[in-house]
Amino acid sequence: MKFEFTEGVAFPLGYSIQNHQERQGINFSLFSTQAQAVDLCLFIQEEELRFPLYRTDNYWHIWIQDLPLNTAYGFRVYGEGSNPQKLLLDPYAKGVMGKPDCSTAEKQAWFSLQDERDNAEIAPKSVVMDLSFDWQDDKPLQTPWANTIIYELHVKGFTQLREDLPENMRGTYAGLAHPTTIAYLKELGISAVELLPVFYHLDEIHLQQLGLKNYWGYNPVTMFAVEADYWSGEPGTTPLTEFKSMVKALHQAGIEVILDVVFNHTAESEKHHPTYCHRGIDEHQYYWHDEQGHYVNWTGCGNMLNIANENGRRWVIDCLKYWVEECHVDGFRFDLGTNLGREPYFNPQAQLFADIAQESSLQGCKFIAEPWDIGEYGYQLGQFPPYFAEWNDRYRDDMCRFWLWKSGELGAFADRLAGSSDIFGANRLPHHSINFITAHDGFTLRDLVSYNQKHNEANGEQNRDGRNENYSYNHGIEGIENIPSAVENQRFFSSVSLLQTLLLSNGTPMLLAGDEFGNTQYGNNNAYCQDNEIAWLDWQNQNEKLLFLTKQTIALRKKIQSLQTDKWWSSDNVTWLSVQGKLMETADWQNYYTKALQVQLDQQWLLLINGKDQEQEFHLPPGSWREYCESKYHNVINGYYMFKGVGVRILCQAMA
Repeated sequence: MKFEFTEGVAFPLGYSIQNHQERQGINFSLFSTQAQAVDLCLFIQEEELRFPLYRTDNYWHIWIQDLPLNTAYGFRVYGEGSNPQKLLLDPYAKGVMGKPDCSTAEKQAWFSLQDERDNAEIAPKSVVMDLSFDWQDDKPLQTPWANTIIYELHVKGFTQLREDLPENMRGTYAGLAHPTTIAYLKELGISAVELLPVFYHLDEIHLQQLGLKNYWGYNPVTMFAVEADYWSGEPGTTPLTEFKSMVKALHQAGIEVILDVVFNHTAESEKHHPTYCHRGIDEHQYYWHDEQGHYVNWTGCGNMLNIANENGRRWVIDCLKYWVEECHVDGFRFDLGTNLGREPYFNPQAQLFADIAQESSLQGCKFIAEPWDIGEYGYQLGQFPPYFAEWNDRYRDDMCRFWLWKSGELGAFADRLAGSSDIFGANRLPHHSINFITAHDGFTLRDLVSYNQKHNEANGEQNRDGRNENYSYNHGIEGIENIPSAVENQRFFSSVSLLQTLLLSNGTPMLLAGDEFGNTQYGNNNAYCQDNEIAWLDWQNQNEKLLFLTKQTIALRKKIQSLQTDKWWSSDNVTWLSVQGKLMETADWQNYYTKALQVQLDQQWLLLINGKDQEQEFHLPPGSWREYCESKYHNVINGYYMFKGVGVRILCQAMA
């Protein structure tokens, strides 16, 4: 088979449909400073066709006439640091087919730059995808931060065990878009789903050797390509069209889509590990090196992407633009987000931050940083530009210490409840604090109240992996099997206290999928490699009362004005009262024995907080109050309220 071709153009990078002299074709462009020559390889009808690329500065390009969509392709790069015997993925690939088996040393050698065998037959290949899609009038929702409630989920794990879905849709983009699934999300009351990585990723070598998979997906190669493992295979669809249909369906239900993205490392790992893409194209452009020429590994994953140089910044911006313009997503959560500002040390005025802020198509997107990595000066909570919200791990830890360890200070509890102005108060707003108790990385809520220690033996690392400081409490018995009802009741009330505090705090709440009904991972606090019942949500064993209370509290949040304005609390709308009903004073904040207080919101709502497992009398503010419980207003209360046990009570002015 022969194709007409010409030199093409350097931009845009990747592939693009372009007309040349009234003829339609596909333009390919690759950036590489280390290449001496580059071949484009097309795979058509089991035949490999090679085309030497033309060069403009460090851009390698070609235009090919009438090339069919869905054609597989790759690059062969010649020059020092490269090996033309190894087929390489396009860093801008919108689709990828195949995943390499590197479970043995012999299989890994096929992807080594020191190996002289041609690996095209077994190498993953980029695919020229058909990007057309009928969006109709769909567009990003731009839900105000003040009205945002985030729900973190894994596309596969969320519906894999939902028996009320068609079997072929379980664990897929189509399953998440199914009317039954969307009805559940709507009834719960969340406003946005935050999806664990949905781009093409690979399994680490040690996981392949253990017969495990990288279930979470934080081991990427091509950040543009939709992960085909979550595709239903429905005839007439592709992974990309099914993903777009999912976004469209969620938008029609008023639910935003936020993607978890990984611009900190790639699956190529350490220097002599298998090469699939970036290393063979231009490793000194794509990866940070130290003065000895070794990879910098401040991610803990073998390498660290250099996105401070012009090529790296453009790659990130182009990727974000693609997901917004082509796939209509509403925002991004940046894994190990400190790397966004590394030059190589963190700089809140880094050029990449300025580039993101200036990109017109990204205006109105939600940006969320995980504000740390494991490198020098890696912890940067509160230091990101003002258009970034940030995961607030101090919220998580202070709330767990208060409710579960009984060691947290009342002042720290109040700071977190009020939006963490001690962290974000300078030129920021409460929404910048992404409040969470649990996330994919750590215990589920059920496990947080059921285990003192992590139980990650199934991960194959002798329980060495995962966080050791979880601030969890098992209430006297480790695990979830054969637990006395008294202990289960204590765990339930602890769960409710944590959930209600989260959902009634100033700032942006994030709920881990399944926490609302008591989903367990059996004590595994690092289930990144458990593509099985450990990590999939168990829909058959729901705690219906916990689910009901979660829905009720989400609905209540939407009624409380001071939680819907994205403003710092002040004496105009919030009053902090002691158990005696008087304004809190220094002595009250430092009273470690009481660990209780009242928070009056908008004059209308009253939160009673009791952090100790003992009876506590609260002298209420003037007026008549009703307890708000199970969506009902109960008997009028005047004067005082006797609080038995740990927890939160919600009261409302009787006239409401």
